[in-house]
Amino acid sequence: MLKQAGTRMYKFIDIGANLCDGMYQGEYHGSKKHAPDLDAVLARATHAGLEKIIVTGTSLQESREAVQLARANKQLYCTVGCHPTRCGEFTAQGSTPEEYLAQLLQLIQDGCCTADGKRAVVVAVGECGLDYARLNFCDADTQKTYFEQQLTLAEVSGLPLFLHCRDAAADLISILTPWRDRVAGGVVHSFDGTKQELADILDLDLYVGINGCSLRTEENLAVAASVPLERLLLETDSPWCEVKATHAGYRHVKTHFADIRKKEKWQPGAMVKGRNEPACIVQVLEALAGAREEDPQVVAQAAFDNAIKLFFSAAR
Repeated sequence: MLKQAGTRMYKFIDIGANLCDGMYQGEYHGSKKHAPDLDAVLARATHAGLEKIIVTGTSLQESREAVQLARANKQLYCTVGCHPTRCGEFTAQGSTPEEYLAQLLQLIQDGCCTADGKRAVVVAVGECGLDYARLNFCDADTQKTYFEQQLTLAEVSGLPLFLHCRDAAADLISILTPWRDRVAGGVVHSFDGTKQELADILDLDLYVGINGCSLRTEENLAVAASVPLERLLLETDSPWCEVKATHAGYRHVKTHFADIRKKEKWQPGAMVKGRNEPACIVQVLEALAGAREEDPQVVAQAAFDNAIKLFFSAAR
């Protein structure tokens, strides 16, 4: 399945994987290219050392799908929330913003319930935050309004936040600061900001999620290398944010997968070219550890322990 420089394996928690995306059903831009292969994706993840995967919810409907998916697989957990680029849904679903928020809260409460032998599967509120790089999908004022409303979900539920931030760090920090003692922390995922933005995030006691998009440039590498181990989390953001050959971090990658095919020529058991998946988290680890000049095992263990502490600690 893969070619790996060493024989040492790691254990991982992928804190952000969009497994409800149609690509895992073989659908790309509305066109069916191959049979659903999520089961094979999850099998490869297990083989690669993924002990847990957190499926990202980015809307009410997708959060419902994420809960359902997590209920069906003990390896999976999920978040519930509305992505900033989709905050228009608060007023575009045939219901009021209050009703949309209430439905998110109900889904969170149901997903945290352990009654009737059910396993708690919802571990965070999100993906929520701000995205000023794609204002064509939702304007900044609407994003800020419904980001703040979702913070109430974290306060009520006691769950941490799974945060999105693109070109909006100043406003994100400004909004979060008054909530610091009202929510149970969280992570700014897919972080690709500056050292000053990193410092501001760390000042709020937040964690930092690193994936392929965090390792694109030399500046990205330098910032990622400066994240304290005790605040570091690993993710893939599958099916996006792979560590590409054009990325600065790619030179540190040692694990390469053997059977990768274009989606039009896919065969059972093969990975899909250009479609990221949780098993590829090992490449994120290698790129990051290389940039930090640290033992990958140390980095992997720290990220694993941090994920347990933030999302799965019984003491939370």
